[in-house]
Amino acid sequence: MSGVIGAEGRGGRGEGTRTEDAAHAYGVVTELLDVWRRAFDEHRTADLASLFTEDALFQGISPRLLVGPAEISGYYDDVAAGTTADVKVLRGNPLCEGMVGGFAEVTFTARTGATYPIRLSIVAQRAGDTWLIRQYHAGPHSPGVETA
Repeated sequence: MSGVIGAEGRGGRGEGTRTEDAAHAYGVVTELLDVWRRAFDEHRTADLASLFTEDALFQGISPRLLVGPAEISGYYDDVAAGTTADVKVLRGNPLCEGMVGGFAEVTFTARTGATYPIRLSIVAQRAGDTWLIRQYHAGPHSPGVETA
């Protein structure tokens, strides 16, 4: 897939300042979720699945926990064609060498116009020269309602 982002740049924690590390992590999460959003909007399920590690843990909005690209592809196959996603990355954090985590607000819009806001957390892992999603967790979100 041509959309997978490169892992060029910084080597991870210990290089630069915490602010630079956080900015790098934010950039990785933003780029990865942008690739995810484009594949999602175009209903390219094979490309979506290719963004995940072989042992990725995936908790979408269904109650079933999924593991690995084959199960994740099946999940996205069941999404109605024409559904789109609007992604707003909230935060990215370096976790350790070659791993970052992040949070985003995602609003799914069905072809009918109905919207479904969620809060998404991901952990991304560098795999060679790309970044892949290792953990994905979606939960309901009410925009404008913040918890302490």
